[in-house]
Amino acid sequence: MPRRKKPLFLRGISVHAGRVKASDFFSLPASLAHFASSFPGDVSPWEWLNRIGPALALHQFGASLPPLPPGVHVEGFVYIHPTVKLPPTATIIGPAWIGANTEIRPGAYLRGSVIVGESCVLGNACEFKHCLLMNRVQTPHFNYVGDSILGNGAHFGAGVICSNVRLDQKNVVIHLPDGGVVDTGRKKFGAIVGERAEVGCNAVLQPGTLLGPRSLVMPLTAFGGYLPPATIAHTRQQVTTLPRRD
Repeated sequence: MPRRKKPLFLRGISVHAGRVKASDFFSLPASLAHFASSFPGDVSPWEWLNRIGPALALHQFGASLPPLPPGVHVEGFVYIHPTVKLPPTATIIGPAWIGANTEIRPGAYLRGSVIVGESCVLGNACEFKHCLLMNRVQTPHFNYVGDSILGNGAHFGAGVICSNVRLDQKNVVIHLPDGGVVDTGRKKFGAIVGERAEVGCNAVLQPGTLLGPRSLVMPLTAFGGYLPPATIAHTRQQVTTLPRRD
């Protein structure tokens, strides 16, 4: 059997990388139209991660903040739409932009380079860092979202984690369905989550995960790689029952 050829790498990206575009996973909603020039659909979705910081740097943070509850700490350049529901306690470190009708729940921690669209839920004890959440994204309970992009209508169950650093500290690579491999050049890269994709409770998305639109990762699953649109990832586990002896 002939040996499989290794993918060709050019400037940190394999020749297969051009087959995956941001528009395959999501489209920027109208609520984030003022950031549109920073996030074109014809580039790779992980290229959007490189553009979050520059997009916020170009934004004019001139609007004053709405009244803040005493336990909400804000520092740096932060925009919060007046309709955002703020909790008794939270920490928001800029730069950050938070769209209309979004709900921030107690203990949420936003720690820089975060863009949030309309009608999202940033849940209790959840942490967000260097990420883009589009409209109607729900991360309601104990989630970590770092170096990740979540498309419109994406939903995380309780305890879902976007793991964003490899244990060996090497660059995060992407494994594509056609066998192509992409070296993203990034040490930190969580997940690309397509529109209306869902991830079940206590699942872990490994560094460099790509979830297609309407895909589903079942609870307690550690998933990495590429999950095609409208596809379910699950593991089977055997549950054994024993009688009590006391």
